[in-house]
This record gives sequence, C-alpha cells and structure tokens, in this order.
Amino acid sequence: MFYYLNGKITIMEPGLAVVDCGGIGFACRTTSYTLSQLQLNQEARLYTYTNIREDAAEIFGFATREELRCFELLLGVSGVGPKAALSLLSSVPPNRLTLAVMTGDEKALTVAQGVGKKMAQRVLLELKDKFGAQTELDFSQPSAAMPTHESHAALAMAALGELGYSQAEIGAAMKGIKTEGATTEEIVRQALRAMVMR
Repeated sequence: MFYYLNGKITIMEPGLAVVDCGGIGFACRTTSYTLSQLQLNQEARLYTYTNIREDAAEIFGFATREELRCFELLLGVSGVGPKAALSLLSSVPPNRLTLAVMTGDEKALTVAQGVGKKMAQRVLLELKDKFGAQTELDFSQPSAAMPTHESHAALAMAALGELGYSQAEIGAAMKGIKTEGATTEEIVRQALRAMVMR
C-alpha cells in the first residue's frame, strides 16, 4: 500500500514509532534496531509493509530497505508471523541475520523473544538460499590484473567489512584460512565460521 512514510517522528515507544505525515499520525510497528536510528521530533523516512487482516490493519516501518527485505523474507518462512519477525530483527539486525543464516548459527536466532529452536531451524533452512541470492555483498570476479587468490581475499575482506566487522576482527578471522583456489564466497564463509567459533 505505502512504499515509505516520510515525516516527523512524534511518538516513540518500545516496538512503535508514530510518523506525522501532513497532520496524520501513522502508527508503525517496528524493531529496536529501527528505533535506535530515529530521534523524537526529527524528520525520518520509514520503509513500510502493510499487513491487512479481517480484524486489523497494521503498518510495519523500517529505517532501511535492507531491514524491510529481511522482514518480508522472514514472513515467507512457515510459522513466522509479523510478531516473530519483529522480535528476530530486534535481536539480530539485518547484517547479523545474514551472518547467522550463512553460517547456520541457530543460537543467534533463539536469543529473540518467542523464537524457539524449531522456528530458528526453519528460518535457517528456508532462508539459506534466499539470503545467498539476495545479499548485497559483492562476490564479483576479480580483476585480471591481480592474482586470483589475492583478489578473492581482498573482496572477501571488503565483504566482511560491509557486514560490520572491524579490521582487527577480519584480520584475526583470516589467519589460517587458505585463500588459494578458493572463491570469494568460500573465503567469506570460512571467515564467518571462524568468527562464530571464537
């Protein structure tokens, strides 16, 4: 229905942000991650998802299109409704959710309120291929002017940086990883596993 709402944030409560658009206050259910990006009485843009049922109509708002995409993907998982999807994204922001799915980190998902082991396993199973296809990380081919394994390693390090890791964390994770003959995606997966195991 709405792609986004742009206006002043007039009310902020746990799980709720109200956006004033032309004198009308739109109540947006949201995550703690999005709330942390907003300021009361300041202009903001929330990307929205509208959920219409027989007994109610709700708007869900997110600070980034990435978080909105994650929310929509989570709703596509059997047994995951809007409440569980919001809970997951409040505990595991988009980059961390991508990381958890790519590494099969079930524990990262079960920290979310109302998300048990079975639901976490369904999320990991059903989103693994979808997250791999939709991730915005650059797994492009290396330049012909650079040695292949060095190019893949550089791209992998850049991708890890996009996921929010510091250079120190990336450097520690890359130690001991064999990059020769590995693709960028393989190096990223190895590094993520190394970080999870630490």
